Amino acid sequence: MIHTIKTGETLSQISRDYRTPLPLLIQANPTIDPDMIYPGQTITIPGLPEPDTLPYTIDISINNRQLKLLKDGAVVKQYPIAVGRMLHGTPVGDFVIINKAPDPGGPYGTMWMSLSKQYYGIHGTNDPSSIGKAVSLGCVRMYNEDVEELAQTIPIGTRVSIHP
Repeated sequence: MIHTIKTGETLSQISRDYRTPLPLLIQANPTIDPDMIYPGQTITIPGLPEPDTLPYTIDISINNRQLKLLKDGAVVKQYPIAVGRMLHGTPVGDFVIINKAPDPGGPYGTMWMSLSKQYYGIHGTNDPSSIGKAVSLGCVRMYNEDVEELAQTIPIGTRVSIHP
């Protein structure tokens, strides 16, 4: 997968965001000077498919508290969600699903899908009454049956666009 470096990013943070060891990231990009990266520069993230080659994308509206699953650009399913509360907002931007973990336990419900932003994901919940509200620490919460269906449908590398 190709990542375009944004203002303020470091290779160390990109390594953490994609859960890819820094030496592996450097090895996959032999022409990059790790001490001299710049916005707009592209780097390869090893082990992830290019999102544009996958049929699915996810569109998340924070204000509407809705997640849309698209296949080849057409909406195939919509899900209600919970989002980050004040001072713990859900991050805005384009990310990818980098892993899936069934049965993470606790407040994460029955499924966790990590976003390519450290500490954030799409997950189930042990509090279904929270769906539709701004109550999380920034993650996107779904009903357990919905997040399980979504996880079974989408592959690792699926693009996730989050906007207000």
